Amino acid sequence: MLAYIARRLLLVVPTLFGIMLANFIIVQAAPGGPVDLMLARLRGHAGEATARVASTGVGESGRAARGVGEEGATRASQGIDPDLVRQLEKQFGFDKPAWQRFVHMIRSYAVFDLGTSFYRDRPVLSLMLEKLPVSITLGLWTTLLVYLISIPLGVAKAVRDGTPFDVWTSAAVIVGYAIPGFLFAILLVVLFAGGSFAHWFPLRGLTSDTWAQLSWPQRILDYLWHIALPVTALVVGGFASLAMLTKNSFLDEINKQYVMLFAGELLIEVIFSLNGLGLLGFEAAVNRDYPVMFGTLYLYTLIGLLLNIVTDLTYTVVDPRIDFERRET
Repeated sequence: MLAYIARRLLLVVPTLFGIMLANFIIVQAAPGGPVDLMLARLRGHAGEATARVASTGVGESGRAARGVGEEGATRASQGIDPDLVRQLEKQFGFDKPAWQRFVHMIRSYAVFDLGTSFYRDRPVLSLMLEKLPVSITLGLWTTLLVYLISIPLGVAKAVRDGTPFDVWTSAAVIVGYAIPGFLFAILLVVLFAGGSFAHWFPLRGLTSDTWAQLSWPQRILDYLWHIALPVTALVVGGFASLAMLTKNSFLDEINKQYVMLFAGELLIEVIFSLNGLGLLGFEAAVNRDYPVMFGTLYLYTLIGLLLNIVTDLTYTVVDPRIDFERRET
């Protein structure tokens, strides 16, 4: 078992490297960037500049390859000082080739130096640690409820296989599996959070503005009131497949719940304005804050890979008959 764990831990490094490299290439090839966004803000019409950048279809790496002369001439014709452009490129690190930036990023990430946010002027790791409790809270509540619902439901379906109960619950499970979590979140907002119908739940945040003045029982109720809709949206997307897997005893597939959880939280945090890692990553993508973007991706990927290893170890504890080393050979 120790040899299997060692192999899995060693595989984390190339997997992380491949994911970071693929995303780095995509981001460099995408149109727009922090330099263009900052110039647009300085000129006061970000919308026009963003549209112009998108229409050119040239990414940051393409601009670097094209050279400062041609780029400076183009921007000079638009009334932009070339010295300002060079200063911004140096500030954001785009005065260096893409491969040098990537190598520097990987070396820094190896010691958990995630850099400094372009626009918040704070260390990325500090920002992420500040937002992490919100995401962990969502993850813990969602995981707990998913397993509390899915496992008893799966067992009940297996015992009543072929009965009307099995048929109707299977229909509900299929609907839950087919509807994306973010779409169900929007539906909950429309129905219960001041949309077109009732206003029973808050739309934004994890606590009320008067939370500090509330007693502890009232604070707990206020927190549960705020988190009810986001957790419900995440649970609906997570319980369906686990319920069917429990019924059919496919234990090897349960680890996919971690992937679903991390993927689903991002949009849920954005929809409900929850100040967690998902919202932080989304705002970083909108603002082209590359250190925060890649730092969030790095942390999510690392946690996901380590959780998969922990899941495998848990399987062997629950069922000693499972032998991953023998299965690999």
